[in-house]
Amino acid sequence: MQSEAILVFDKTGIPSRALVLEQFPALDVLAQPKAIIECYQEIPCNPCSTVCPFDAIFIPEDINVRPQIDFSACTGCGLCAQICPGLAITIRQLKGPVAVLNLPYEMLPMPQQGHTVKVIDRSGAFLCDGLVTRVTVSKRSENTAYVRVELPENYLVDAMTIEVPHGS
Repeated sequence: MQSEAILVFDKTGIPSRALVLEQFPALDVLAQPKAIIECYQEIPCNPCSTVCPFDAIFIPEDINVRPQIDFSACTGCGLCAQICPGLAITIRQLKGPVAVLNLPYEMLPMPQQGHTVKVIDRSGAFLCDGLVTRVTVSKRSENTAYVRVELPENYLVDAMTIEVPHGS
């Protein structure tokens, strides 16, 4: 039987904060970068588990089951985030008063290192400004940019993506 949080997600497409928090480890674990997998539907997909060189991501025998992560094995390398076809994986870290969000990004304009971007939550609402500290584009990820953004620590859980102001 599906949880009430999943049923709400199925209706709105927006996970509740409780559902999101189920994907996170204890905050002290995030002193090191860790992958956060936000697959909320059971679909046949496994690139994240096959690309992980540390066997931190596993999918049970049924490929339709949502992936699970062993945070003690995850190094936050980001290979899973770069290969996920659903853009459902981010890498997050807490560094004192700063949260670090590494995310795949496929929109234009492309963010640029050193620029300020708008940090957006899962419903599309503005949360805060963030500083782009790195942008990587590789052919391995089919030219999807992999962007590192620093933002205030209190937005670590709620931040999901960025919006790049035109003309940046």
